[in-house]
Parts: sequence; C-alpha cells; structure tokens
Amino acid sequence: MPRLILGRLLQIAVTLVLVSAATWLAMGLMPGDPVDLALMADPRLTAADAARLRALHGLDQPLHLRYLAWGLAVLHGELGHSRLFAVPAAQVLWPALGSTLVLLGWSLLLAAGLGLLLGAWGAARRGAAPAVDGIAILAQSTPSFWLGILLVILFAVELGWLPAGGTAEAAGVLEAARFLVLPVATLAIVNLAAYARHSMAALQAKLGADYIRTARMKGLPERAILWRHAFPNAAIPVVTVLALDAGGLVSGALVTETIFARPGMGKLIYDAIMGNDYNLALLALLLAALVTMLATLAADVAQRLIDPRLSR
Repeated sequence: MPRLILGRLLQIAVTLVLVSAATWLAMGLMPGDPVDLALMADPRLTAADAARLRALHGLDQPLHLRYLAWGLAVLHGELGHSRLFAVPAAQVLWPALGSTLVLLGWSLLLAAGLGLLLGAWGAARRGAAPAVDGIAILAQSTPSFWLGILLVILFAVELGWLPAGGTAEAAGVLEAARFLVLPVATLAIVNLAAYARHSMAALQAKLGADYIRTARMKGLPERAILWRHAFPNAAIPVVTVLALDAGGLVSGALVTETIFARPGMGKLIYDAIMGNDYNLALLALLLAALVTMLATLAADVAQRLIDPRLSR
C-alpha cells in the first residue's frame, strides 16, 4: 500500500506539471492579453504605456520563460493576484473550493446512499429490478438546470420553505443547511442513476455466487447475507463511480452553482476564463485536476482495503 500511494503521488505531480504546461501554452496562444484589454478600456494609454506594462508584468518575455517564472513562484507559495477580482488569487480560490467541496460531499453522500438502497432493493426483491431501472433512467435523463428550476419554483417561490439561492455567510449551521438543500437535492437526483444501477448489477452477480448459497444453507437471514456478505464484495464498482463523480463535479457543477448563485469552483473557472484572468483560471483548473486525481487515489486505496486481493 505505501508503495502504491508513493507511486501515485509521483504520477499526480508529473500530471500536474504536464497539465499546467499545456494549459499555459493554450492560454498564451489565445489572442489578446491583460494589457490589450487595458488599452481597449482606456484610450488614453499610449504605446509606451503598453510596453511599460508588459515589461512590468513580464509579458514581453518568451512564453516558456514566463511559465518557468510562474511555476517557481507557485512552488514558493506565491499564487499571484486575480485581475478579475483585484485581490490575491488565494482569497478567491480557497472559499470557492470549500463551497464546492461542501456541496459535493453532501450531494454524493445522498446520491450514493439512495442509490445503494435502490440497488439493494432491486437485487434482493424479485421483480423490483425494472422499477429500479426506470427510476435510474428517469434520474439520468433529467437535465440538472430544469430540475433545479423546478425545485426553486416549488420550494422557494410557491411554498416559501427554502431560499432560492445564495449562501448564508453570517448565519448559523441550520440556516446554512437551508441554503444547501435545493442544490444538494439537484445534484443528488441527477447523479443517482449510476449508483443504483451499478450496485444492483454487482449485488445480483454476487447473490448468485456459491458462498451466498452456502450462507443461505446455514440459515443466515437475508438481510445479513445481503449487507454482510454480498455488499462488501460488490462495493468496488460503486467506489469507482464515487471517485469519478467526485472529480467531475469539482469543476462540472457549473450549471447547479449558476442556478443557485453559489460561488464554487465551476463558476469561478467560467468567470476567470470569460474575464481573461489567466492566472486565476490556470490555478483553478490545476486545483480541480488535483482534487480529481486525489479522489481517484482515495478510491484505489479504498478498493484495496475492501478487497485485499487487489493488492496482489
């Protein structure tokens, strides 16, 4: 296990370098830079002012030298400033990451819990599998923006039970939880399908195994057979889906964050790219990639803890 973790951490470091270099190159080849935008915004700036600004920010240097300077600064903990928000980039990144991780954690916990219960019901009860498949197809085919709008109309506008969006920055835990209910429910329902179908298929395969028939012959109750014997051996596909969803939602919850006006990583990446804030966009993309790879590493470790045979 330690060798696996060290090897994967080395792969993560190399991947981050490659991702940062490719993203830096792509952004550097895009037309225009912050100085060009400043010239468009203020016609009083002269060519001499533009040259001085480019020299001040290092934009007159070759692309690879600028990348090396940026990489060395990041390694020393200097993340630079956000041109879009006019504050240090760290002041924008960490709150956005924290907001996304809270939303992500609760939505995945709810989606995985409901999916596992549905999958277990479909595998254990004869004739329940078509109903589980129908629920999964309905959840998977529901657009998140449409579902989010419906939930806002019903619970915020018509009933007035929950806030329509935003965050409760200065409120208590209960008030903050009220702001989370609708976006968490939206993401959980949309991501429910994979957990239900994977867990049901894995449990159906395990419930027909020889050791399950032996457990039934010993007189063990069906609930103990399902959760104590079949589920630990069927959990590996569910853990894999959980890791993939965790990585994708870090930067992919843009629609949900936009509908509910939550300042998360998806909306931050979109705003930074549209606002030509290259430094903030690059840092946010790297942070999303890092969380994705760490989630995959956690899934690999969890799979080996569940089934030690994988370590061999």
